[in-house]
Amino acid sequence: MTDLPRAAEVRGRTIRFAWTEGPTAGRTHEHVFHPDGTVEWHDAGAASGPAGERPDYAAVKVADGIVAVSYLAPSGYTLTVVLNFGSCEVVGFASSAKDWHPVRGRLEVMG
Repeated sequence: MTDLPRAAEVRGRTIRFAWTEGPTAGRTHEHVFHPDGTVEWHDAGAASGPAGERPDYAAVKVADGIVAVSYLAPSGYTLTVVLNFGSCEVVGFASSAKDWHPVRGRLEVMG
């Protein structure tokens, strides 16, 4: 899907989400938002993400320093979050066909 919005705040960047609430609380995931519009992620301590998990993402600037991001992984999980680069907070929802969870954490831009 090449017509999805991809805000400059995330496109081409690597961003870590350190989850404080939700099913992955206590874990940190590194997200690589590739310039081609795909995203891959993995545990921050791992070398790479799951094979085949590089879906398209959408990212929309909401206000200065605030971006909404969403993607649907081939595994069936969707992550939809709002990134606040000013306060370094991430808040949103993770879901599958059977489960839905509010999530919250801290973000760190790696590059």
